[in-house]
Amino acid sequence: MSILFAIILFSLLIFVHELGHFAAAKLSGVQVNEFSMFMGPAIFKKQVGETLYTIRCIPVGGFCAMEGEDEDTDNPRSFQKAAWWKRLIILIAGAAMNFIAGVALLGIVYAPAQQFAVPVVDFFEEGCALYGEEGLLEGDRLLELDGERIYVAADFSTILSLFPGDTHDLVLERNGKRVELNDFVMEKREFPDGNGGTSLRYGFNFGIVEATFGSKIQYIWNSALDTVRLVRLSLQMLVRGQVGIQDMGGPVMIVDQMNQVAQASETASDALLNMLYFGGFIAINLAVMNLLPIPALDGGRVVCLLITTAVEAVTRRKINPKYEGYLHGAGMILLLGLMALIMFKDIFVIMKR
Repeated sequence: MSILFAIILFSLLIFVHELGHFAAAKLSGVQVNEFSMFMGPAIFKKQVGETLYTIRCIPVGGFCAMEGEDEDTDNPRSFQKAAWWKRLIILIAGAAMNFIAGVALLGIVYAPAQQFAVPVVDFFEEGCALYGEEGLLEGDRLLELDGERIYVAADFSTILSLFPGDTHDLVLERNGKRVELNDFVMEKREFPDGNGGTSLRYGFNFGIVEATFGSKIQYIWNSALDTVRLVRLSLQMLVRGQVGIQDMGGPVMIVDQMNQVAQASETASDALLNMLYFGGFIAINLAVMNLLPIPALDGGRVVCLLITTAVEAVTRRKINPKYEGYLHGAGMILLLGLMALIMFKDIFVIMKR
């Protein structure tokens, strides 16, 4: 059931994305020839006005086919004939809908919360070397760590794992003032763990606040921004060679991980909330990734739109959209090839367990 739920949730996120393009196109007066849920041969068709609505047999993806999207046409309601700003709205509407869906899913997850951890120093353990006027004090709110903003308390350990070492740059808010601790030494020490032993820790703890309506809204928004930042950090690691294709995962791995999260949950309600959190995380990831300036993605189309609009404004000559179509077609072939490679890699990894 958890695998089925994961597949349905993932498919709905793709559907929401295409629904964004569809709604924006309709509101902009652009003709939509077909709106499809899933891919492959059609198993259901219904013509309503100018638009053919279909459901296809492969439960992955979907599309919104607009008149004149990648070709020139005389139809006055084609995508290419629409004002450039309307085309821009249509192109980013899919990612916007994914982001909104992600925030909504996070809202459902955090709605039952009674309290939240906040990046505010609550107390120190005896012997903590970080305590002092030149270090940390009770009530200090952590704003930044090594140039990265602290959105939620969990960011502290996440960012430290990305920037290993004992010296870090901290930015705090103390008594309403901004305090910077540059090259601040933060070494872990042995502290009692409450079970008769010891563990390596920094020796200070963050505080807990009551989850009011206002704090829930703020926490949901900060969690969404944190997810956007995680995508950016992941891309930076990929560009720098810190991670490779073996560390990337596609839909198969996503569904598998969602299943593992559900299976590890103590109760059915916990499993549902954990999977919805995963869904919100994936939705925001899809929003950001789809706006990357890569051919075939919406971000690539946005870049082409802005470039062609600027060139046409200067030269007063219309650029044939078929050339952009060739570019996105080539990008789609490469993208599908990468997706296939990652899918087979994911299947191989899962089968090796």
